[in-house]
Amino acid sequence: MDKNLINEATSLLNPSKTNRREFLKMGATVATGLGYVAAAEPVMAQAIKTDFEGLEAGEVTFMSKDFQVSAYVSRPKKVPKNGLPVVLVISEIFGVHEYIADVTRRFAKLGYLAVAPELFARAGDPNTMGTVAEIMKEIVAKTPDAQVMEDLKATLAWVGKNGGDLKRVGITGFCWGGRITWLASAQIPEIKAGVAWYGRLVGDKTPNSPLHPIDLVAQMKAPVLGLYGGADVGISVESIQQMKAALEATKNNKAAQAAKFEIYPDTPHAFHADYRPTYREGPAKDGWAKCIAWFKQQGVV
Repeated sequence: MDKNLINEATSLLNPSKTNRREFLKMGATVATGLGYVAAAEPVMAQAIKTDFEGLEAGEVTFMSKDFQVSAYVSRPKKVPKNGLPVVLVISEIFGVHEYIADVTRRFAKLGYLAVAPELFARAGDPNTMGTVAEIMKEIVAKTPDAQVMEDLKATLAWVGKNGGDLKRVGITGFCWGGRITWLASAQIPEIKAGVAWYGRLVGDKTPNSPLHPIDLVAQMKAPVLGLYGGADVGISVESIQQMKAALEATKNNKAAQAAKFEIYPDTPHAFHADYRPTYREGPAKDGWAKCIAWFKQQGVV
């Protein structure tokens, strides 16, 4: 089991008081704080709550090969003729809960169609697990990278039929989702830019995770902005320097050459997670501003 990922969360989870799937199905009709993952209880007071004014938001489903994928989608009510810019929002190991749903609404307020697919659904619901170790063993370890890539492609197929402009696609993700952001930016051609929040860059190889971001620099199709904490106990600054060196050595790949990092000193893992004690307002707000600017710079909007 990878200790880097275990370090992304607290060691114990409490039984869920509200089923996350039930929360997602409430959609825009009910705005409630009951949809946070059990590991965050009690939710920190600084948790950001984005309203639904001017938005359509809620759960959708679509097929990825023979499996029905659920996703939380937020977008402006008014869709221009040329469609909306798209951002894929990829969750932590805890799946799509209220924090991730709120992030999609933040993007929708800026004019995006933001979609957060539930990528762990085949393996189970992280919110029902008693410990992070269980989540890692029973859900994350049983979710193949190749399957995730196929689900993201299916997500984009749905988006293209529902108001999204597939010529303007970005991706962003947190921890596990940060790693997926790097992988998708190397494997999915529709993606124009990625923003990875503290996603692992190196690691042990397994049948379900045969390659890590550092192994795919030569294949990168979209430039990635990496946002990392200098005091992250699970992702070393040394591993970031390894990735930087690998990107710089990939001379014939414009996307690799354009990738950038922002390392926030004395900042822990999960510093954007406003519902958790790890939240750091300064780096979180600065990282968000850099994320939005990056997507604009790379032509997503």
